[in-house]
Amino acid sequence: MTPDPKYPELRRRRFRPIPVRMLVPNVITLLAICAGLTAIRLSIEGRMELAVAAIVFAAVLDGVDGRVARMIKGQSKFGAELDSLADFVNFGVAPGLMLYFWQLQELNNGGWIAAMVFAIAGGLRLARFNASIDDPNKPAFAANYFTGVPAPAGAILAMLPFYLAFLGVPKPPAMLTAGYILLIAFLMVSRLPVFSGKTVRMRVPPEMVLPVFVSVVFFVALLIGYPWHILSIGSVLYLLSLPWGWKSYRDHERKAVLAAQPAAATEATAPSAPAATFSPAPGDTEEERPSRLN
Repeated sequence: MTPDPKYPELRRRRFRPIPVRMLVPNVITLLAICAGLTAIRLSIEGRMELAVAAIVFAAVLDGVDGRVARMIKGQSKFGAELDSLADFVNFGVAPGLMLYFWQLQELNNGGWIAAMVFAIAGGLRLARFNASIDDPNKPAFAANYFTGVPAPAGAILAMLPFYLAFLGVPKPPAMLTAGYILLIAFLMVSRLPVFSGKTVRMRVPPEMVLPVFVSVVFFVALLIGYPWHILSIGSVLYLLSLPWGWKSYRDHERKAVLAAQPAAATEATAPSAPAATFSPAPGDTEEERPSRLN
């Protein structure tokens, strides 16, 4: 195909080189999709421990790609859409199928419905998140909270029956597992405020840098050595922290309402400008004025 001689700049613009920094976050997102799809395959083959590890790895990559994009200024609309697709596959479809192949298939159609509802809830949660990013009516403090449990956290929570089974806990009844993942699906699509910590700016004093490094290394070593213990404890603590996030949001909301009341009262008591009076021009009598002005 030869370029149109009338518009030679179109071909140059179409094949404009793309900076490498714009590609790095998308490559990380694609690796996360590969991990999610691999988890589905491993669950079909019955290798559930590796499947769960793949989803956890995808969650780690999901937390990294956005921060890397902001760090190297590699954000793009394409990357945002790709990230949403990856989250739906990794944290909606994959965990639902894994739970179905592991136990929910014992309930036949009921188990499939539960897995499908969880996957759909993940998709709806992501769609609502994308639609509310640029909401101009959102208060300033709301930027520090998610609306509903985020999809990666929902996937980690939904796999709690896996962690307990890997620790030797007897497998719960299939009906109980189905009820649990439906509860997580409800938390994902609910309006529950969940603390995110996105806007919290943490600074480490110079004397605490080395202890922080040691703590991070210690936590990673614990996660590698005792993954199911750490994931089980973390999931339970996260569920217990949900009421705290709701209470914190309500406190901020109450403070915002109280702060707005004095401002509204000041505006109401402020003296208003005197209304302009109209004096008829000479010769403009009631009889000469029309009865209706169109």
